[in-house]
Amino acid sequence: MALELLETTGDVRDKETLYMLGGLSLIVFGAGLILSNPLVRRYMSQMGVGSLAGAAMPDIERYLKLRAMSGPKRT
Repeated sequence: MALELLETTGDVRDKETLYMLGGLSLIVFGAGLILSNPLVRRYMSQMGVGSLAGAAMPDIERYLKLRAMSGPKRT
């Protein structure tokens, strides 16, 4: 039984995608827990994180445009 679980069936991408999405969901959940703390909220508002996010938005938009222009990769 244990050996059957260790064998790769050729479709490992599904498993890797599942791990990646699980890790991403843990990151989002953890960030939500941290940001729900009133002390952290107060500290973040003093730092001005909103202005930092606003400054990064043009770079993100430029990246998405360049990515869209490159087109899909064919394997």
